[in-house]
Amino acid sequence: MDDPAQLSEYGKILIVALIGILLVCATIFLAKVISPKKPNPIKLSTYECGEESLGTAWIQFNPRFYVIALVFLLFDVELIFVFPWATVFGQQELIQADGRWGWFTMVEMALFLGVLILGLVYVWRRGDLEWIKPIHVTPSVQVNIPAGAYDALNNRSYTIRDYSVSETTVADAVSADKVDVKPKIGFKPTFRKPGSTS
Repeated sequence: MDDPAQLSEYGKILIVALIGILLVCATIFLAKVISPKKPNPIKLSTYECGEESLGTAWIQFNPRFYVIALVFLLFDVELIFVFPWATVFGQQELIQADGRWGWFTMVEMALFLGVLILGLVYVWRRGDLEWIKPIHVTPSVQVNIPAGAYDALNNRSYTIRDYSVSETTVADAVSADKVDVKPKIGFKPTFRKPGSTS
């Protein structure tokens, strides 16, 4: 029977998780306390998150960032396979057991990298690695309304009615019994009888 004073495997995992959470929180707290706080327009600008926004948001979105990110992930995942390959197949015991082992692994990795390099050349030739800024164009519509009519509407001064209700006017209306309990209908619909021409 196991000694109850010993930690179980789940207890060890819990300790590692708690230490990880503690280190992350301590790092964020120290960065908050120690880091200098001198904001300027350059520090407050967009940082590694895309381009500065220009124009309106009602344009076609350029998905090239996602294509570049996916290509980067493809070659990043490639390294996940290269490192274990280098450590396992580079062992002297395996190479000494069979002299062809080293050549086999070298050809295998050359084929793997060759397929990925062909994919990179294909993406490069298609131009998917080029970042092209979209040209912002304000749409224009041909209409028969003269531009002077728009200018006249935009330059005219309009009176704005004050619809705000103060507490004193509400109190005066309540005291004068001017408040109607029933709401009034805004319009009165009229219906025609079938066959009438009026």
